[in-house]
Amino acid sequence: MKNKLLSLLLVSTMAVTLLAGCGTNTATKDAGTKDEGQTDETQKDDGGNAGADEGSAPVTLKTVSMFGGTDPNAAAYQEINEELMAQYDYITIEDNSQTSDEDWKAGIAADFSVGNEPDVLQFFTDATADSIVATDKLVSVDEIKAEYPEYAQDTLEAAMTASANTDGVSRAVPTTGYWEGLYCNKDLFDQYKVEIPTDWASLETAINTFKENGIIPIAVSLNNVPHYWLEFLMLYTAGEEVYTSVPKTAPAEWAKGIELFKTLRDMGAFPEDTDTVDDAYAGQLFRDKKAAMQLDGSWYAGQIEDLEGTIVVAFPGVPDQKAAPASMIGGVSSGFYITKKAWEDPAKRDAAVKFVMAHTSQAGVQKYWESTGAVAQAATQVNPVEGATPFAESIAAYTSSASLMVAPTDARIGDAYKTLIAQIVKVSTGAMTAEDAINMALEKYAEQYSE
Repeated sequence: MKNKLLSLLLVSTMAVTLLAGCGTNTATKDAGTKDEGQTDETQKDDGGNAGADEGSAPVTLKTVSMFGGTDPNAAAYQEINEELMAQYDYITIEDNSQTSDEDWKAGIAADFSVGNEPDVLQFFTDATADSIVATDKLVSVDEIKAEYPEYAQDTLEAAMTASANTDGVSRAVPTTGYWEGLYCNKDLFDQYKVEIPTDWASLETAINTFKENGIIPIAVSLNNVPHYWLEFLMLYTAGEEVYTSVPKTAPAEWAKGIELFKTLRDMGAFPEDTDTVDDAYAGQLFRDKKAAMQLDGSWYAGQIEDLEGTIVVAFPGVPDQKAAPASMIGGVSSGFYITKKAWEDPAKRDAAVKFVMAHTSQAGVQKYWESTGAVAQAATQVNPVEGATPFAESIAAYTSSASLMVAPTDARIGDAYKTLIAQIVKVSTGAMTAEDAINMALEKYAEQYSE
């Protein structure tokens, strides 16, 4: 089963160096020639394919990725591009990477619809990619491996399975994935003699104790990013099977889980201005030690400055939960695609394969893993980083002990998810029932996929 295979990715040791990363949106051609002494993974043979390296005609690859702007992967992405162009001096990369947001996603879909797709694309593999998959302009991994046997050879089988598109076909080769967990300011827990929560009862105790001492128990913006709490409350209340289903009407278990937003709000667990602040403000409350806990993803780890007093632990649980303890939201939901535009062009095919292999080899993934603080879920085997901090050690303990890993709801219902999260403030105040909020989203989903 896909979700069970995902858990195999979690056994590798993880450590944090939290290296600062920056990058540009375009790669420039290195004027130098191939370094014959280079030992990087990009020196590997391309799989036995003829692809002439000596005297090859110049070829320009048009590439697009979400590793742009301030994304911590951007520096590694550009470094690998430069290494590839230095090794194969006939290849020029014209890159147009940007930060992933809704406008960027819409732009990618529009490019595919009008025949302006790039040669290589780094993009999502879940329901977000359905629109571009439907254009039939992407090449499957199996087709590529038939000609290039070493393509994706370093990628873990579980990662390939996890990153398949929603139709079950693997078209993209992944680099890293993600996890979501409960960040805790352990120094605050120590100061007020509160145990790190491991179940609903201990979570209630922590909330009450911090509230009594003027500390915000949970940093969250319910109007902006309530996603993480929504997912864990639903998963733990409903259990894996019901949680991962796409029902026609609201399951009672989903509604019961989401109604816990009101329970938590009534307890005083959230900031008083949780309905108006944004996610960045909530994150700052946690980092400034004004809040004790924050539920977030692996991408948030790079913002943590206190590596001694901060830890990540499993979600504590809910009353009468159906999910196994230490169940985790996460997955591998992006990767590098080769388009038919490049594959069917003899001048570009081999260069496109080299490009993807450089980024998805063990050496390439190692760069990405380290550039994001060595906290992501690697799609290949990686070498541990020495000198792990308490923060890093807690992440290693958390991810390696996960009993289950499942993708979040938006991976299954796509844009309809926005309809659900937009109602969380109303649910938390009692202005709307969770059942009505869920049904609104499911009706939207039905409309989107009715044809």
